Amino acid sequence: MAKNVGILAMDIYFPPTCVQQEALEAHDGASKGKYTIGLGQECMAFCSEVEDVISMSLTAVTNLLEKYKIDPKQIGRLEVGSETVIDKSKSIKTFLMQIFEKFGNTDIEGVDSTNACYGGTAALFNCVNWVESSSWDGRYGLVVCTDSAVYAEGPARPTGGAAAVVMLVGPDAPVAFESKLRGSHMSHAYDFYKPNLASEYPVVDGKLSQTCYLMALDTCYKCLCSKYEKLEGKQFSLSNADYFMFHSPYNKLVQKSFARLLFNDFMRNASSVDEAAKEKLGPFSTLSGDESYQSRDLEKVSQQLAKPLYDAKVQPSTLIPKQVGNMYTASLYAALASLIHNKHSELDGKRVVLFSYGSGLTATMFSLKLSEGHHPFSLSNILSVMNVAGKLKSRHEFPPEKFVEVMKLMEHRYGAKDFVTSKDSSLLAPGTYYLTEVDSMYRRFYAKKPADATTCENGSLANGH
Repeated sequence: MAKNVGILAMDIYFPPTCVQQEALEAHDGASKGKYTIGLGQECMAFCSEVEDVISMSLTAVTNLLEKYKIDPKQIGRLEVGSETVIDKSKSIKTFLMQIFEKFGNTDIEGVDSTNACYGGTAALFNCVNWVESSSWDGRYGLVVCTDSAVYAEGPARPTGGAAAVVMLVGPDAPVAFESKLRGSHMSHAYDFYKPNLASEYPVVDGKLSQTCYLMALDTCYKCLCSKYEKLEGKQFSLSNADYFMFHSPYNKLVQKSFARLLFNDFMRNASSVDEAAKEKLGPFSTLSGDESYQSRDLEKVSQQLAKPLYDAKVQPSTLIPKQVGNMYTASLYAALASLIHNKHSELDGKRVVLFSYGSGLTATMFSLKLSEGHHPFSLSNILSVMNVAGKLKSRHEFPPEKFVEVMKLMEHRYGAKDFVTSKDSSLLAPGTYYLTEVDSMYRRFYAKKPADATTCENGSLANGH
């Protein structure tokens, strides 16, 4: 059986177009700090008319194969996680097959996984389980998490974002799964859903969604703790993992979530927290589950107590989610990319616990063990390939008015046919794919900005499809 199966290589792509949350606050007439402090967000990426989940995925997959020098024939499974519906029948995975067909590789298993923000985790588990199974044929698995999160005008709009994360899965990985340390919680809830197929916008019950998230977090954590205790014969607490990361619709929820785990430790085993925490959390120990989710006082006290630990164990993974926004399926893995970016030289031998949540609802908490690995599959090479700082720096900030204009155009074009885009790839990095047209039969066509292009105004370098 393959050992230390996990993530061998990864890359991230997000659009170069973004809007500052502070500027959006002012434009929306929101109170100062509502998006930046209240939500904890700094900037939001969005797709312009020439980008979508397919173009982002084509770019991310091509980049990974090229940068890590992977032979496309060496991919045996390709799984996509997304909740951005382009077609109710044809999977995003089939669009990506164009990359592999030209190398003569059509023997690739896997399709798309869909359930809100959890699809990427389902896709990743499918690939890991495949490599660990008797079905594995010795080739690599490839996982793509891709989404464009957009909301109607109103209080939810600043919680959008867009990105694609791609991960190569195989044995002897620098980011290895501790497959026995995994706890899930799945149940039925209408907290966030997209029943209107004529619109890209979701129906959201914000208050319920936050409660569902924290309830699933509690259940998954208890489950993971209990599995750890059976395996190791000792109690699990926050001190047993070096880093924690969470699906991030907005950073404030990540802060609340980590604080919630501290409260869980106190409730399960008071001796795992210090005296100050015992004293301050004591008055909340008699609250019922429901009361504890609604208690603002508990939220405030637990966040204050958790802050030093949060700064050490969570904050290093929050860079991209705060800068790019909610990337749905890609959010959790953008947090992993942030951790590698910020702490790559200190991660050897460290344990990372991740919490994945998808509304409706599906959730899993799972554990990874990190090691430096060997080139090209090493943390230092992942760091250099991802080039997170370079990608963030080369973005173009749009004024909120221009952002709203793009949103209106995308709203109008959603589900439409028979249109040609501006084909303007001037803001895109060389080697980026972009949408050129959707024909009268709804077929989508993409071009690739030449790798040697320095400037490309109005798609002049893109020769049709």
